[in-house]
This record gives sequence, structure tokens and C-alpha cells, in this order.
Amino acid sequence: MNTHTNNAPQKPKSLAAIRPLPSPRELKQRLPLSDKLQLQVDQHRQQVRDLLAGKDNRLLIITGPCSLHDPKAALDYGKRLVALNEKLSDRLLIVMRAYVEKPRTTTGWKGLAYDPDRDSTHDGAGDINKGLEVSRRLLLDLVELGLPLATEALNPMTMMYLEDVISWTAIGARTAESQIHREMISHLSMPVGIKNGTDGSADTAVNAMVSASRSHHCLGMDVDGNIAMLDTPGNADTHMVLRGGRNLTNYDADSIEQVVAQLDAVKEKNTLHAKVIVDCSHDNAQKQHERQLDIAINVAQQRKQGNKAISGLMLESFIHAGKQGMKGPNNQGLEYGVSITDPCISWAQTESLLTTIYELMS
Repeated sequence: MNTHTNNAPQKPKSLAAIRPLPSPRELKQRLPLSDKLQLQVDQHRQQVRDLLAGKDNRLLIITGPCSLHDPKAALDYGKRLVALNEKLSDRLLIVMRAYVEKPRTTTGWKGLAYDPDRDSTHDGAGDINKGLEVSRRLLLDLVELGLPLATEALNPMTMMYLEDVISWTAIGARTAESQIHREMISHLSMPVGIKNGTDGSADTAVNAMVSASRSHHCLGMDVDGNIAMLDTPGNADTHMVLRGGRNLTNYDADSIEQVVAQLDAVKEKNTLHAKVIVDCSHDNAQKQHERQLDIAINVAQQRKQGNKAISGLMLESFIHAGKQGMKGPNNQGLEYGVSITDPCISWAQTESLLTTIYELMS
């Protein structure tokens, strides 16, 4: 019997798994943003800046799916939002949530940019090359509708492929403490909302705002995909996003007053906006998506009563209400227009809610 054992060194799996991607410049050249649309994005960014500076009295409304998974449904939602915006734009500045990255507490689907066919829930073999292309193409299609877009910046390298089409960016509660993300914010050229910590505390977000307002000398990536030294300009347009915390909410008048006082105390020494946006979902809604409706009205009423520190609110909204689980790749077995991540309110609820808020802003 042959008892010989092959002791030859095995090729590390990590090396076998390395797959080159196009550089940000290459993808942007393949799917370019026209000069006309770049001007549109720049104008939308300036509108948000003016709102934060008190030069625009409209209420910022960031609304859309928890995450984008079906380009067809996303465009459907976008077209509905464009039609509604034509009626409400003199009092509301409506921005569509267009999140292509999904932060995970442990494991799960990481978003359209990483796994567009949703076939890697367990083995992690999503096609990022395809995901970046699908994501950029979809965001361009949404921008062509005339919409300002919002996203959450999770991976700084991913933002290099998409940042030119985004008008407003969010930093999540779990990444606000990261030095890398603070450096990234300092380098981004659009307004950025930073969420309070998962415990409900505003301290981490305030510190992130101060850090991101300054210039940083740091490591990064250039548009050709090369590791580079960056001297960031600093971002003067950061602000707080209140999303609640563990077993608590922070959209009420007292909570907002406390946060604004904290921001005012820091603002004297830094170029910061003592402004807040209320996330009506997440811990503020205690994972009950329909609570967003009452929370949004409450926040709008506070603004109506004179609280100008409230700049806007955020909603998780899609064509149909609720959420559904993963059922198969390429939308097999999925109900059209229903979230596959956090539950959302429906389009009908959204349209009615925003019309009511519009009337409150008169």
C-alpha cells in the first residue's frame, strides 16, 4: 500500500481569490457623467449647502429604498419621485436614497455594488466588477431623471467610483468613529450627514464633524487605482443625523435641543453647522417601519413651530411596504418593489406623507 504523503506547499486560497478591477478613471470613462449632468449635481449640492446655511428655507427630504437591489424598481420609484417633486419643490428639497452598499452586523448581502446577482449570501463570491458597473449605470440613469441622490459611504474605495453622481452622503453610526472615514469625508466634495452612535450618544458624530472639517495628510487611492498620499481640503458641510440608539429615540424636541446645544458649543471654535436631520427609521422607529409616518409629522411640526436647527428628515420608502427575504438570484421569486433589507413604507404612504408635510411648511 502506498503511504506516501504529498507535502508540497499548497497555493494560498487568498492569492487565488485576487481579481483585478478597473480603476475609477476607467469605469468613469466607460460610463461618463456628462458636463450637463455634472452641473446639475453641483447645483443640487449647492442647494443642500444653502439649506444648511439657512439661505434656503425648504425642508430636506431624503427618501427611498433602504438599499437598491432591482434597477427596474429603483427607476420606477425615481420617476414617481420626480413627478411628486414637481408639485412640492418650492417647500421641500427632495433627495432620493440610492444606497448601493449595505453595512452588515455580521454577515449577509452587502449591496448592489458588491453582489448584484445576490448569489453570495453564504460563500462571499459576489461579482464586484459587475456590481460597480451596474451601480454606476443605475445612478447615472437616476441622475438623468433630474434627481439629487443620497448614498451611505461604507468603503472609501467604492466612493471613488461613484462620488461624482452623489449630492448628499451619509456616514453610519458604526463608521463615524473610524479615522479612515473621517479622512474620506474631509476629501468629499458634497455635504455629509454623520449619524449619532448606536448608543444614542452624539459625541462620536460631533468629534467626526470636527475631524472631517480639517485638512488631513493621509493614505488614499487616486483615480487610476494607485495608492497615493492625499492632502484633503476639509469638509465644511457636515451635520448631524439623529437615528436614535439602543432602546431610545432622539427625535423629540428635548433631544434635538440637547444635540444642538452640544453642536453650538463646538461651533464657536470650528466651522460646523449646528443642524440636524432626523432619521425617522432605525432606532427612532424601534424597527417598526410605519412609525416613520408619525415621527416625520412630529419633526415637521417642530420645524413649523420655529426650530430652524431641523434641516430635514430621512425615510425608508419603496413602492410596496414591508420587506422580504432572499429567495434567489436575479430577482427570482422576489416581489417587485419590496425591500430585501430594512422594511419600508409604501409609495402611497410616502406620497400622502410628503404632501401633508408640504402643507405644514406653508
